[in-house]
Amino acid sequence: MGRGDESNEGETTALNNKTSAATEATVASRTSSSDQEPRETWNKKVDFLLSVIGFAVDLANVWRFPYYCYKNGGGAFLIPYGIMLFVGGIPLFYMELALGQYYRKGAITSWGRIVPLLKGIGFAVVLIAFYVDFFYNVIIAWALHYFISSFTSKLPWTSCDNLWNTPSCVESINVRNLSNRTDINFTNVTETNYTSAAAEYFQRGLLELNESKGIDDLGTIKWDIALCLLAVYLICYFSLWKGISTSGKVVWFTAVFPYVVLFILLIRGITLPGSADGIYFYLYPKFDKLKTASVWVDAATQVFFSLGPGFGVLMAFASYNKFHNNVYKDALLTSMINCVTSFLAGFVIFSVLGYMALRSGKDIDKVAAQGPGLVFVVYPEAIATMPGSTFWSLLFFMMLMTLGLDSSFGGSEAIITALSDEYPVIGRNREFFVGCLFSVYFIVGLASCSQGGFYFFILLERFAAEYSILIAVFFESIAVSWIYGIDRFCCDIKEMTGFTPGIYWRVCWKFVAPIFLLMITSYGLYQNVPLQTDDYIYPMWANVLGWSIAGSSIAMIPAVAIYQIIITPGTFRERMRILTTPYNPQHESVVMDNAGSGERPTTLLIIDADICKSNTADNSTTYV
Repeated sequence: MGRGDESNEGETTALNNKTSAATEATVASRTSSSDQEPRETWNKKVDFLLSVIGFAVDLANVWRFPYYCYKNGGGAFLIPYGIMLFVGGIPLFYMELALGQYYRKGAITSWGRIVPLLKGIGFAVVLIAFYVDFFYNVIIAWALHYFISSFTSKLPWTSCDNLWNTPSCVESINVRNLSNRTDINFTNVTETNYTSAAAEYFQRGLLELNESKGIDDLGTIKWDIALCLLAVYLICYFSLWKGISTSGKVVWFTAVFPYVVLFILLIRGITLPGSADGIYFYLYPKFDKLKTASVWVDAATQVFFSLGPGFGVLMAFASYNKFHNNVYKDALLTSMINCVTSFLAGFVIFSVLGYMALRSGKDIDKVAAQGPGLVFVVYPEAIATMPGSTFWSLLFFMMLMTLGLDSSFGGSEAIITALSDEYPVIGRNREFFVGCLFSVYFIVGLASCSQGGFYFFILLERFAAEYSILIAVFFESIAVSWIYGIDRFCCDIKEMTGFTPGIYWRVCWKFVAPIFLLMITSYGLYQNVPLQTDDYIYPMWANVLGWSIAGSSIAMIPAVAIYQIIITPGTFRERMRILTTPYNPQHESVVMDNAGSGERPTTLLIIDADICKSNTADNSTTYV
């Protein structure tokens, strides 16, 4: 190389350095002012705890957890559930709370600061939460419909003289009653040759499934369900439109009330005849079920649906904490309350299953209908046989509504906080954005309010998050453990709490959780079968649509990574170094922006050779 080339190269390098320095200085000033904006905090510590508990303790504890126990062999399900809980659920629950509290931003911005290359994790979890709300709020609408229908002296699912009933309907699943029926042709009362009034009310009266041939025949919209769904979104809107200042007050009722009802129902349930058999079925493990991949996938799905890592909710809630809040204590307290609640709900449900099995003359594992039928058929039918059935019905369905609303609040708040932090214009127009968000929810939700809407509901329930959430949480674990660094993460926690996580947490975060998630997801995908519900097999296009929904959220991770690489200057090696170096709220040195608006930098990072020492050297910094 000649001297002239060296001179030209030196001039070019100097010019690039000047340009880069000017760009960095401009963007750094924007970022600094943005980070110094005061952030809303919880009025009281208990508001945060109740919000997290209310989100974690949801319909999954009462509906999905007992249903998975029934589906997967009773107490055998507790084994994979417990394993997933302790090696994946609780450590990742703790991780997300800590990350949210440290970075004090929603999922998109936080992951853009933790590992800029994998900022797509934030978009993925927001999209997953978006999809889940499409079907989750429909369940709350059903509960509201049942609640309103309970304001009568005779519950509508107790009789067989309605327009929707069939000749096979019986008013009470009781063997003694069947002996007096002459219009039912059967040879063995243990065979499924009759239907209860409660089952026909749910399937034919409420859903009108008899009017639909499948997902390609949705039929007309049932406006009674649609109005209930609208009421649910109005409740959500006025609970969230002003932020945590309003939702923090609402959860005082919605998070506490379910526990009062659960204990009342537990006392009533264990006093019913046959309840002991139901509890025995609940606790007795059938180990042969553990050979089935679906049992382990269901366990993982239940843990993540219940505790909520992967939805961005924990990050959003924790981001409103004070910086030095003891997040470790909060993580253990709220996660254990959630687990105990699931276990308690199992006693409540299975005591009634034992009671209904005794009345019907069936085995316990054949009493419950699949899916929502557990709480919308079996339990209502049991309630109808109790003295004061109207009171018990109102109490039970109010509990279901409050359980569902808490989680709906959390999922929506995760979306709102993530987008508001990433795009401040949304935060400045929160009331309008929340209204638009719930309007979209309602419009899409109308499909689930049609006569064939239950088929659409099942499709969303299967594909919205079952596998995608496991993959998203896997990438979260890899990002924190292997790119961000366990040592750096533990330093962050020490900076907030004053102590460093022990070896158990480090091993779970770095090794056990990622490996276990990868094995469960891979094995589950390998054993996957086409979607069907009862005797109905979904067409191929419905399966393609479902996998497209599942894939669209996960696709955000590589898509955003490619985008980040494209917009980052430098050689490929330099880009990867920049995009795998986290931003630190205390030490800003390099900030990049690809947006001309200047409202929010897309990539936030720091070049710091020893971040842990920098973080621990000075704990006197004031956080806003």
